[in-house]
Amino acid sequence: MGDVSDEPLDPFAGDPEDPTAELARLDPVEDTELLGPLSPHEREEILAELGDLDVFRTLLEPRGYRGLIVDCEGCAEPHFFDWDLLAGNLRYLLDEGRARVHEPAYAPDPSSYASWDYARGYADGVYETSEASEADSR
Repeated sequence: MGDVSDEPLDPFAGDPEDPTAELARLDPVEDTELLGPLSPHEREEILAELGDLDVFRTLLEPRGYRGLIVDCEGCAEPHFFDWDLLAGNLRYLLDEGRARVHEPAYAPDPSSYASWDYARGYADGVYETSEASEADSR
């Protein structure tokens, strides 16, 4: 049995008439030789983000949040990522050393997504409240 991937399948994989073949040549960022491997520090940061994402999802998904809003430096637009897609993108970055090509969600409901900062603050608040409760019960 082969490896299971979280990535969507490329509809043009192996197609000699792939209409996007020229795009890779025009975009030097896609040239993996120009991108070095991730540093140990970068890898640690991504692993920490994956851990944070698990905590955020555990706390926020039951409250109706579908994912997180991430401000994209490349296009200066907010992107709405469902939990699984964001985790898949972080794992891809960890494995490949570069971000996946992304497209903005179609007509997302912004009220169903939280910012990374909001999720961090919410998680910190839950943690502090639970620590205070434990201290009071002693």
